[in-house]
Amino acid sequence: MKNIYCNIINCVGRAHRVFLDLLKNELNNLRVLDINSVQCLLLYNIGNQQISISELISRGLYSGSNVSHNIKKLVQSGYAEQIPSKHDKRSVHVRLSEKGLSLYRDIDKCLEQHASKMELFFQNKKAIESVYKGLQGVETFWSQNSLWLR
Repeated sequence: MKNIYCNIINCVGRAHRVFLDLLKNELNNLRVLDINSVQCLLLYNIGNQQISISELISRGLYSGSNVSHNIKKLVQSGYAEQIPSKHDKRSVHVRLSEKGLSLYRDIDKCLEQHASKMELFFQNKKAIESVYKGLQGVETFWSQNSLWLR
């Protein structure tokens, strides 16, 4: 069982890295050279929302220093805008600029194409849903047992 467990860990890490490479290729095809794939994924996860940096971190998608650095890069490149909170001087919200929203729409189209290709690859939607449920189970196991496993 330990070998399967370790294979799952390695597979999740490799899949993430391969996806980031795929996203980088999409950026190159779109001739977007001023941000990297991690920043693009962050941009996509912000989407049409105005969201605090702490909310992005609390969703578990990013760690603190990385998200702050990557938001700074998105702002410097003109893809995002930072908005100080009216209620809490320590809190900053972020939203996409028009340039960022345009890239968001382009990436959304790419991901739609990827999803269609994945459905053809797996030959049915149920197989994809099964993979997703399995990954959710792994995530839940790790989340619920992070303290217990120490």
